[in-house]
Formats: sequence, structure tokens, C-alpha cells
Amino acid sequence: MNLLTTYQYAGGNVLERRRLVQKPSISFPEHDREKDALLKEISIDVYHFLVDHLIPERNNVCVVDTKDALELEKRIGQGTRSVVNVRRLNEVRHINSFLEELNHCLPDAGIFIGCVESVRNIRDKKKKVLGPVLFRIYWLLVFLFHRVMPKISYLKKLYFRLTKGRFHWLTMAETLGRLVCCGFEIIEYKEIDGLLYFSVIKTGEPDCGRDASFGPLFGMNRVGRYGKILKVYKLRTMHPYSEYLQEYVTRLNGYNKTGKPKDDFRVATWGRFYRKYWIDEIPQLFNVLKGEMNIVGVRPLSETRFKELPEDLQKLRIRFKPGCIPPYVALLMPDAEGNIEAERIYLAEKLKRPIFTDFKYFFMAVSNILLGKIKSS
Repeated sequence: MNLLTTYQYAGGNVLERRRLVQKPSISFPEHDREKDALLKEISIDVYHFLVDHLIPERNNVCVVDTKDALELEKRIGQGTRSVVNVRRLNEVRHINSFLEELNHCLPDAGIFIGCVESVRNIRDKKKKVLGPVLFRIYWLLVFLFHRVMPKISYLKKLYFRLTKGRFHWLTMAETLGRLVCCGFEIIEYKEIDGLLYFSVIKTGEPDCGRDASFGPLFGMNRVGRYGKILKVYKLRTMHPYSEYLQEYVTRLNGYNKTGKPKDDFRVATWGRFYRKYWIDEIPQLFNVLKGEMNIVGVRPLSETRFKELPEDLQKLRIRFKPGCIPPYVALLMPDAEGNIEAERIYLAEKLKRPIFTDFKYFFMAVSNILLGKIKSS
């Protein structure tokens, strides 16, 4: 068992605020003094998090404090099965390149444990210091500079020229999404000492951010007519790299009453406002102009969600184009089961009278929205 100890300040009996971890008495053939020193610097809560996922003192565990991918490659030796990086991911300049190199160095099912200072952690600390009024002004400027500016292509270079990429403002969703994008699967995450610690396992090769989106307008892969995958355009309501967490979030929390992922931490604060007033759906009119969607029709679903539907409904759905206004809005059946039933009713009517059905459902839906009978989730 690992022995835990406290450190006494010189000249007094006051306990150190941050307890340190004492090495176990077991001696290893190749003693890594640097690893031992790093383990002594972490708090007891962080050490417990490590022990929940691996035994950090083992020879096949590499403990580092680095933000450099080249240094990471040098430090990870042959036979290493797990890596712990005590440096915040925010300080890594090229995060994806760093994670891709880590993926390359680890074997299949290799474990990586790291940490990040999330935007929420920073916000909570600043709010306590500045107070509510000054904090709102400060946070608006921070949001525009650190969250909006680096996501706009023609301002991105200026942003990194000013900041030199020394610190990335990362949300929990973006951090976890980047990890999944780079070939890892999430095991657990936990807030400790003002930082978000995560444990992930290598399950595949990096995707290199092929589907990641940053701007205010983005396209989502959705199942369209004849099963063809199309890009459905929406205003951003989620944090970057959220696309990679769809399966994880639904597996973790399931679906809510409206058939959308429950307790979805990927949705940003402004995103909830957009969704409440249907603002995020407006760019779908571009899909209508391209002839990929109709004004009224079944919701365009992700492949993950589409495959969860009953097989007969899958076959029926792909006979028609998806729509901007789904049937449940017209029929006032927003819950998950009602949503499916509303699609069955609509599709049955559309098979008989396609044009009349769309007009009928359009006016029913608009009436329900204007009268406040239904709201977007």
C-alpha cells in the first residue's frame, strides 16, 4: 500500500496545505528520480485519481511535465503502457499534434491521464475576485478575444501572434472532444484542485480533426433521402469538437423527453438561447435552396441516432427528404416516444397526399409556435 504523509513547515507544527505523496518502500530495478519528484509534487486527491486508473510507481508508467511533443517522444520509452502529464493541456501550443504524437507513442489500450484548466474553472475564480458587475464586463471582453477571435479564420493569425499560443482557453467539451478526435476513448473525468483531470484509453488512430468545426456556422453530417449523408447547416450552439462526443454523451446520460441528449454539457450558454427561439435552425434554409431538405419533414438525424430507430421507420424515413419543421411541432408531441409516433402519423399521411400534408403540417406548426403551445428544447 502507498504511504501518505504530511509535511511540517520548518520552525513550526503547521501542516502544509497541500499534502504530498510519499513513495512506497518498494524499490524498482530502474528508479526514475524525476518521476518520483513529480509524484511528490501532486496533491493526495490527484494521486488517488491516478491510483484509480493505474499504479503510477510502476516501470511501465511514464510521468512527465511537458508541453512539447518532441520532448514527449523522447521521454516515452519502449515498454511504456501509460503516460501521466502533470502539465495543463492549455499550455500546449499545438494540442492536436501533441495528442497525435502521444497516440503514436502509446500501444493499443494505453492509458493517458492529464489535466486542463477549463473555461468554467477560470470563470468561477475571476467572478469571486472581481464581483458581479466588473466580472460581466471582463468576461465579455475575454469571450470576444479568447473564444471568438481564434475561431474566425482571418483573425486567427492575429490572435496567435498576440498570445503566441501560450495558453488556450478550453471548455470541458472541447478538451474531451479533442481527445476522442485523436484516437482516445474517455474513461473518467473529475474536477480536482481547480483543474479538470481526465483518464482516457487509446482505442484507435487519430482522426486529425477532419470533422471539427469552429465558426458560428457549421455543417453536421445527417442522414438524408435514400440514406445519403448530407451536411445540414446550423448556427453553432455547441462548443468546438462536440461532434466527437455524440455517442459518449448519449451513452452517459441517455435522451431527454424531446429525444435529444440529456444533460448535454456540449451546449454553450448562448446556444441554449438560440435553441429556445429556434434561431439556430435558420441556416437550414440553405439546405432547402439546395434541394436537400423541405420546409416540413422528419428531422435530419445523425447516423448514431438514426440507427437507434425501429427498422421499419428507418426505411420509411429515407423515402423522403428531411425537413426544417418536424412533425412533432405540428402534432404537439415533443417527447421522445411522441416524436417517433408523430413521424409515423406524418409519413402515413404523406404517402397518400404528399403536397397537401406538407401545407397542412406547416400551418399547424406555425400556429402552435405563435400561440406558444410548443417551444424548442
